[in-house]
Amino acid sequence: MPPADFHTSLKIDFSRGITRSSLSLRMFASFGMMLALLGCQVTPGGESEAERPKLRELVNIDDRILEYAKGAASRAPYTPPGDTARERLAEGVRHLLNGDTGEAEQRLADVGFRVTRLTDTASGRRYDEVAAREPGAEARWGRLYVNADATLRWSVQVPHPVADSDTESLGVRLLEEVPGGALVVAGAHRTAGRGDAADVAHRTDSAFHAIIAEMQKKGIPGIQLHGFARDSDRPFDAILSTGATRTAPMEAAALADRMQGDGLRVCRGWSRRCPLEGTTNAQGKSAKLDGAIFLHAELAPGARGNGNDADEVAVALSGLLETWYEAGR
Repeated sequence: MPPADFHTSLKIDFSRGITRSSLSLRMFASFGMMLALLGCQVTPGGESEAERPKLRELVNIDDRILEYAKGAASRAPYTPPGDTARERLAEGVRHLLNGDTGEAEQRLADVGFRVTRLTDTASGRRYDEVAAREPGAEARWGRLYVNADATLRWSVQVPHPVADSDTESLGVRLLEEVPGGALVVAGAHRTAGRGDAADVAHRTDSAFHAIIAEMQKKGIPGIQLHGFARDSDRPFDAILSTGATRTAPMEAAALADRMQGDGLRVCRGWSRRCPLEGTTNAQGKSAKLDGAIFLHAELAPGARGNGNDADEVAVALSGLLETWYEAGR
């Protein structure tokens, strides 16, 4: 692999009186770590050249995704992609999911996007990132992260980063904890567009929707994360629903049972009327048309971030995703 295709940052603090020998030793150790992680670039079954992204980086995957997601706090202006750009993005993602990374890179390059193979410095796990090449309007269309070490079996979706606080960090945690997953994260604050243009959970003209729709066409189940402010009208820790579908798969009921077993108050949208059921959710509607499983999870503040129930919720959601992963093996 050419050195220009591999990026990492090595920071050296010269304020501590480092000797030449100790500096050489540290640099040698860092180089050794990079070589070890490069060894992780080869899958057990091997990849053809067409399946291997040209760009590769060593990153801390938490920092990579959260730094991007939290950029939504700037409320920089958002304009959705046009029809042609959205179709090119969808085509690129379709090729990527089918294992034709070379073709995916060509389609995505047409709209200023690229595929980068990321190796997490903490775990050695690999992820393919679909993201804009440069800052600007396209960067606010959103990103896709796909686990490159296992066949895709599920997706987690974060349509309102920052606005629904800590849903982005929960999404990253799930991506890291359970194999075979993809994370789709919006790139703009839900109020950043004209009218509701940036509320991608209720729009079909977004990159966010186009990416998820491609996975739904392949029958990939997904869960979408939202947050709500708890009050007298919403005395719940979690509101679970199936979007436009009024019936629920067995794993949805199992998720609700597990949460309730941990002492959480759960409203089940498929068996009673609940607030914030997500019946108008655009991705829920497309999932119904394609026959894909879609779960909509509204979480109270205590069930996210540093809330008292956050760990129980994360563990329960991980259990759901593990069920999907095992079912697809």
